[in-house]
Amino acid sequence: MNVLIVEDEKHTAQLLKEVIEQDDDFLVTATLESIAETVAFLTKHHSKIDLIFLDIQLADGHSFAIFQYIDVVIPVIFCTAFDDYTLAAIQNNGINYILKPFREEEIHAALMRYKNLVASFSQKAINPALFAPAREKSYQESFLTQHREKSIVIYTKDIAAITIEYELVQLYTFSGERHPLLKNLEYIESVCNPHQFYRINRQMLINRNAIRSIEPYFNRKVVVKLVVPLAESPIVSRLKVTAFKAWLETGGL
Repeated sequence: MNVLIVEDEKHTAQLLKEVIEQDDDFLVTATLESIAETVAFLTKHHSKIDLIFLDIQLADGHSFAIFQYIDVVIPVIFCTAFDDYTLAAIQNNGINYILKPFREEEIHAALMRYKNLVASFSQKAINPALFAPAREKSYQESFLTQHREKSIVIYTKDIAAITIEYELVQLYTFSGERHPLLKNLEYIESVCNPHQFYRINRQMLINRNAIRSIEPYFNRKVVVKLVVPLAESPIVSRLKVTAFKAWLETGGL
């Protein structure tokens, strides 16, 4: 079973690796030190990791931020010096919570608990419906926007970008039009095809076909050059840059 360690204290990370690999069923495949590194790593290798050992206080912030940038379904064993984050740990895939300085027997007990959970799930009856062909999710093909007394239909394929400006959602079309949209960005993101639209930051969702180029920007961010002008520059937040570039290359698959 492949294990990822996220720990910014090198001595602790090395000690944790040695203890974990005393159990021949586990192999530590990577040791990372920051939120940014972890987001980038899991964006590419999420499917190859079976278990994560995660410190809470990292050099660039609380590790719970990782779960805000990517969807993590891997079980997590939190190993930290703080004892007041147990609820947050449970809410973020936590199956165990170990306080530093840890004892070897605590690590072995946590690994055994993980193996028991895996065995328990594998022994449950298999639902035949799991083998049925998956139904392809359908996405919204158009939105209604209002202009005075008139409702206007905007087809999703014609949308270049959707932004939040002064707390109002605005829709930009490839033809250069701008329309208000009385829906929140979270809902819009959920009904748009993720292969076609990407949320580059909290305020902006952009269409792949609207992207002309990307350029370096301040503090390791990137700015996206679009085929239509927007009121605000499309800046990809630093922690999303790696995932955004992967999305551009792979189509979000």
